[in-house]
Formats: sequence, structure tokens, C-alpha cells
Amino acid sequence: MPRRHDIDALRVIAFSLLIVYHVAMVYVADWGYHIKSGYQAEWLQWPMIVLNRWRMPLLFMISGMAIGLFRPEAAPGRFAWSRCWRLLLPLLFGMFAVVPVQAYCEGLANGVVAPGFGTFLLRYWQVRPWPEGSFAGWEHGITWNHLWYLAYLWTYTMLLMALMPLLRTRAGQMLLALPGRLPGALLVLLPAVLMTTCLLWLAPRYPETHALFGDWYVHAESFPLFLLGYAVARDTGFWGRLQRMRWTTLAIALSCITIELSLRAAGKYLPATRVPEFMQAVPWGVIERVARATYAWTALLAVFAWGHVWLDRPFRWLPYATEAVYPWYILHQSLIVPIAFLLIPLRLGPVWEPVLVLAGTFAGCLLLHELLVRRSNLLRPLFGLKRRSPAVASATPGTLLTPARGTR
Repeated sequence: MPRRHDIDALRVIAFSLLIVYHVAMVYVADWGYHIKSGYQAEWLQWPMIVLNRWRMPLLFMISGMAIGLFRPEAAPGRFAWSRCWRLLLPLLFGMFAVVPVQAYCEGLANGVVAPGFGTFLLRYWQVRPWPEGSFAGWEHGITWNHLWYLAYLWTYTMLLMALMPLLRTRAGQMLLALPGRLPGALLVLLPAVLMTTCLLWLAPRYPETHALFGDWYVHAESFPLFLLGYAVARDTGFWGRLQRMRWTTLAIALSCITIELSLRAAGKYLPATRVPEFMQAVPWGVIERVARATYAWTALLAVFAWGHVWLDRPFRWLPYATEAVYPWYILHQSLIVPIAFLLIPLRLGPVWEPVLVLAGTFAGCLLLHELLVRRSNLLRPLFGLKRRSPAVASATPGTLLTPARGTR
């Protein structure tokens, strides 16, 4: 099957948005993060809500699609082993070598950790509990912070490989083909109902923790989307229908996010005394969650549909960016937090400080990837990249930027 340039491009865009989102977390008011600036803005909550609803579901669906395009059915055991190297090795390396600077800066900002990164690192590597409130994950002695996605992705991949014998049966093949055969209305409705049920029933009981164990709301939302991505990756009927529905799904998504934001704004700024009594009996919270879940799903459909229209072409920058995504993801938050930690005391103002944090993060990711990670066969596996053969290592930059061809 030809390489799906739109999926590669969407992955690059999604992780780029993740970097911007995490920089904004330093400045959004009332939302917890590892480091917070004195220049916090309440208005940032609104665009971040718009992005927050579908950013991680998008990544899990893309991850499932990548596996579907790889066609691991013939050798699931071999594929599972390769994913252990590509996911667990960077996760462990990240937890012990990349993430500690985040925990150190957070502990300093909280006034719990003493200055001295070397001393902190030696203590951190002992994996013993820290004083309460030192940093996120203090009770475990070590943290994965933003790398939680790798732990979840590895778990879902292993479950999918374990299910492979069942999926190869006739019943399994019929189940995998079902999303591509659903009428457009059911394609919108059924997943939206599932996501609404998770939001109404599981989210209040099992709030999002990113701790892997007991994080049932996140699993109930993310794992089905991961499986769905695997199921539809090679289904041309699904993608054709999705493309025809692109205006409809976009309209539904815009309507639903308008409803959610309007209800949130009303609940936040409208005094209860000004709401008529008969309207107070309306289950506005349920309506808001239905709109939220429907928005999340239809936004995903719209993103994939419009991406298929606009991005399925061999951009010259795409092969380089596709390789860079993984190292940039691992590195970015360990640049955001210390850069913000160093700049916050300087009081540079609400414009220059976030601009410099964002610019420093992108520049740091670019330099570390280009000058260190990409060129070192020792570092490449630690950041999820395959080792380069001598022929590739000696290739010119123009060769490396040539669009990839063939199948994967």
C-alpha cells in the first residue's frame, strides 16, 4: 500500500501543537503544571479547551493507523518485540536522563528541593519517595511526566498483538471491516455515544491520572480509538466516506464546541440569580458533556478528512520531520520547564517571556536533534530512532529530504 503522507503530516502537526500546548500550560490560569509563570491569563483556557478535547485522541488514532499500515499480522510476536525497543527503551531513558530536569525545576519552584542538580540526580536515581509535594510523582521517587503516552502506547500495542489471532478469524475480520461499512450517521453517532458514556460515567469515578494503572477513563477513551485507527488504516471505503463527510463533520464539530464553550461561559460568568427557575432544572452539565464528547469525535473525523484532502502528498520536508517528531516529543518538555524556570525571575513581561520560552524550546529541540541525536548511532535508539547504515549516514542533506517511497 502507498505511504500515507497525510497520516505522517498529521503526526508532525499534532506533536507540534503539543509543544505549543505545553508552553501555554505555563501561562494558562487555574490549570496545574510543573512550572507556572506570574503572567497567567484566564482567556487562554478557551483556545486550549478547543485543542484539548481531541489532541491526545488524535495521537492514539494515528498510532493505531501507523500499525495498521505496517501490516504486522504475519509476525505479531516480532512486531511486539520491535515495539518494546522503540517504546520502552526511550521511556526508561527518558525517565532517568531526560525528565529529571523537569522534576528538579519543579521541586525548586515548590521550595522543597535544595539547589544542586548533581545531588538531586543522584538522589532521584535511587527511586525513593521524596518529601510530599516535591514534584509530580514524588511518592514514587521517579516520574515519567509527559512520557506517559509511551507507556500507554506500549500497553495498547501489546494488547493489540495479543488479540491478533482473534482478529485474523472471520469474525475478527468482519469486526475490523465494520467501521468502513457504517452509514455516515452511525459513524458519527456510535463513537460519540461511547465517548459520552465514558465522560458521564467513568470520568467522575476515575479522573485522568496518566498513572497507567487505574486510569480507566483514559483507557476507555484511548484504547478503542487506537483499535479504530488500526482497523480503518487500509480501508479505502472508510476514507472515501470520510472525505465526502468533511463539511458535515466540521459543521457538527464547530456547533458542539460552541455549545460547550457557551455553557461553560454561562456557568462561570452568569450569576445563578439571573437564571430563570425553570432553566435551572435543565441538566446543563449533561448537555455540556454530550457536546464535549460529540465535538471530540467529530473534530477527529474532520481533522482526518481535511488532512486526507490537503496533506496526502510527498512534501519535501516530511521525511525529515517524520523522523524528528519522536526525539522532539521526548525532549520538548525538558526544555520548556527549565527555560521557563530561568526566565520567570527576570520579569520580561507577558509577551516576551512566552515568546522566548516557545522559541527556546523549538530551537533547543532542533539543535539537540540535528547535532546530537540524529547523527549518533548510540543516541538514536534511546530516542526511538533506528540506527543508520553507513550509506544513509553519509547521504547528503538533499538525499535525506527526498520524499519516502514504497510501503511500510
